[in-house]
Amino acid sequence: MLRRAVFGAGAGLVFLVLLGLGTWQVERRAWKLDLIARVDARVHAPPVPAPGAAAWPRVGSDDAYRHVRLSGTFLHDRETLVQAVTEMGGGFWVLTPLRRPDGTVVLVNRGFVPGDRRDPATRAAGQVAGETTVTGLLRLTEPGGAFLRSNDPKDGRWYSRDVAAIAAARDLTEVAPYFVDADATPNPGGLPVGGLTVIAFPNNHLVYAITWYGMALMLAGAVIYLLRRGPGDRDAETR
Repeated sequence: MLRRAVFGAGAGLVFLVLLGLGTWQVERRAWKLDLIARVDARVHAPPVPAPGAAAWPRVGSDDAYRHVRLSGTFLHDRETLVQAVTEMGGGFWVLTPLRRPDGTVVLVNRGFVPGDRRDPATRAAGQVAGETTVTGLLRLTEPGGAFLRSNDPKDGRWYSRDVAAIAAARDLTEVAPYFVDADATPNPGGLPVGGLTVIAFPNNHLVYAITWYGMALMLAGAVIYLLRRGPGDRDAETR
């Protein structure tokens, strides 16, 4: 009898844990769907002015992928190439500082160039001069580097768009703590190619919830079956 009680208590504890995990995944799914809806609304909203210096301390996750607009002059001599893999293949993102009329700087990801066009001289037509306006999506900085690969400013190897590190390497000051992914508006000469931002939020929480709940149900069924069997049933099976 004691053994049955201990077994039942242990199984009950595991059952509650499985239920808790399933419920957690249901809550995570609701959060993820809300996040996707909020980001989609930002992406498709009319562009608003990119945050100025006074608002920089408040820029955070709620601003990611906001549709923004900004004007200024590109500092092409300080562009930075960040390794990228896109639907167009492997190559580089071209991050170029844009100096605004108030003297502040925003890094603009102007778009993608293939490896054989990394040299600005091979895409001179795209080096827009003078005052220009950029529309795109506000992105949060990507500090450190990519998975298993750290940025190496000294050797000019960049694997992520780390705003602070790029600003330091290019001797830039008064730099916004975010960057902007330019939209698909064509650049002269066709390069860089903008509008390649990938917005994807994996949402497998429903599958995980069903898995945990299913395991809880199977455990409950197995425990009920075992506990309803009498000692005589087990003795008969061993004869």
